[in-house]
Amino acid sequence: MNKIFRKTFEYLAITLIAVLSALCYVIFIFPNSFAPAGFNGIATMIQHIFDINAGYLSLIFNIPFIIAVYLLVDKEFAVKSAVFIIVFSGALILMDDPFLNLDPFIYQTDNGTSTILGPVVSGILNGALLGQVIMYNSCSGGTELVAVLIHKFKPAYNFMWVTFVLNSAVAIVSYFVYGYELEPVMLCILYSYFYSNVSDRMLKGSREAIRFEIITNYPNEVANEIIEKLGHSATLVNAEGCYTHEQKSMLICVINKDQITKLKQILKKYPGTFASISNVSNTVGQFADKRKKSTTITE
Repeated sequence: MNKIFRKTFEYLAITLIAVLSALCYVIFIFPNSFAPAGFNGIATMIQHIFDINAGYLSLIFNIPFIIAVYLLVDKEFAVKSAVFIIVFSGALILMDDPFLNLDPFIYQTDNGTSTILGPVVSGILNGALLGQVIMYNSCSGGTELVAVLIHKFKPAYNFMWVTFVLNSAVAIVSYFVYGYELEPVMLCILYSYFYSNVSDRMLKGSREAIRFEIITNYPNEVANEIIEKLGHSATLVNAEGCYTHEQKSMLICVINKDQITKLKQILKKYPGTFASISNVSNTVGQFADKRKKSTTITE
C-alpha cells in the first residue's frame, strides 16, 4: 500500500511540476521574445516564426527519444518523463486558448525595460522545477533524454559538450529569429546560466555536506562528542603513519556545512589531532540529526 501511495504521489507531483513549468513559459518566456536552452528553445523559435504552438512541437521532438529510452535504457524513467512531456505540452496548448485569458499575469513591460527579469525568473523557476522532477527519476525531456541515451552506449562520453553545442546553436540562431538583435542571444545565455545552476543546487540541496578525515589518539572521545553535539556518527579506521610507523586512529565523518566550526572546536581539545576537510556534493541514504536517539561509544 505504501508503494502504491508513493508512486501515485510521484506521478501527481510530476504532473503539477509540468503544469507549473508550462505556466512559466507562457508568463515569462514567450512574451519577452527569447528562446530558452535545449529542444524547447528550438520549439519556442519555431512558434515565434510560424505561429505553431510549442506544445505540439515539444511532443514531436520528444516522442522518438522517449521510445528509445523506454526500449533501450529504463522503462520507469521513460514513462515518468513521458508523463511530464505530455502534461507540459498539453498545458501549453490549453493555455493558448483565449478562454483562459492569462494576459493579466503575463510579465512584459510596455517600453522593454526590465526585460532581463524574464529569463532570470524563468531560469530560476524552471531550474528549481527540473531539479525536483529529476528527484522522482524523471526528466523534462530534450537534452536530458539525449544524455541518457548517450550514457547508455558511451558511459565515458562527456555530455556537457553536447549540451554546450546545442545551447550555443539555439543562442546563435535566436539572433536571426528575433530581428537580428543581440539581446535575445544574451537573454538565452542568461536563462541557461540560472537554469543549470539552480537545478544543480536543487539536486544537491540539503544533501550537500562536508567530509572530515580525522587522525587522532582519542577516537572514542572525539566520536562521542560528534554524536552528542553534532547529531552525526563517524567511521573508525585503523591507520599507520608512513614516517614514524606509529599506530593511529582515523575517523571519517560527514557533517552539515554549518557544523564546521563546532567540529573544529571539538578537535582543538585533543592534542595531536589532525584533520583534512573536503566538500561532499551529495549524500545517499539517511543523513539526519540523530541526537535524540544516539548512544555513546565506550571503551
